[in-house]
Amino acid sequence: MKIQKEIVLPDPGQSFRLFTPSLKNYFFWHYHPEYELVYVEATTGIRHVGQHISSFMESDLVLIGPNIPHLNFDYGLQTEYKQIVVQLKDNFMGDAFKQTPEFDSIQSLFDKAYLGLSFSGSTKQTVAGKLKFMKGLNNFEQLLCLLEIFQLLANSNEVKELNEQDTSIKLFLNDKIRMGSIYKYIHANYNETPDVNKVAANVHLSTAAFCRYFKKQTRMTFTDFVNQYRITQAKTLLLQDKTVSEVCYETGFDSLSYFNKVFKSMTGVNPSAFKKQHLNFKEI
Repeated sequence: MKIQKEIVLPDPGQSFRLFTPSLKNYFFWHYHPEYELVYVEATTGIRHVGQHISSFMESDLVLIGPNIPHLNFDYGLQTEYKQIVVQLKDNFMGDAFKQTPEFDSIQSLFDKAYLGLSFSGSTKQTVAGKLKFMKGLNNFEQLLCLLEIFQLLANSNEVKELNEQDTSIKLFLNDKIRMGSIYKYIHANYNETPDVNKVAANVHLSTAAFCRYFKKQTRMTFTDFVNQYRITQAKTLLLQDKTVSEVCYETGFDSLSYFNKVFKSMTGVNPSAFKKQHLNFKEI
């Protein structure tokens, strides 16, 4: 469960790697010196890039800079999903980005990628279509398509910076090593009552020191994080057409009113409205 360095090898005859990984049953908390563009379609999932942790609905498109620790976006998914990943070295075009004025906006995009960039709206939709289309192209056509994608991302205003500071492995290695054990414990116990004292002991910290560490790493309390994890699981179960009561207790809440309150505070709607909205959308 410790952080791993992923070895990235470009596809034969290419300067980048385009693939469709499937790791839903594997906790892959990792980093690599390459840039990574991830697109995933899923009912709901967890996005953990650097210090940023949140959930996504239906799809996600994220550009991650070199050596930024991140969790595989399909970790723990219990429903069908599709994922496309592009990995490329920072100099995959040699010095072209720095020496060619037409690439200035793409260079600026790459310069910001160390924060982790999440794209939404029409940008995400258009890029998703191009990524799916790329798989049927030859090597040269794929490169041209990838440059079009980066130009689209570089000029988009539908973007959110996930971190406020550099979270690359060279600065945060020691702090990041523990997150694997914490995730493993929460994943195994979220439907019960995760004990902060036990998870603190698992990473060899006092409870008080663990709470400070966890708040620093995730910008939320341990309880808030567990609830977010539970709500992410709850959304999947609701879309499997389980009742609100069933989902409440299956995700570890012992009070229906508290479950409704937490769910609404994190999603903006109560569980019944969420279920009706998304199940009706799927039927259209």
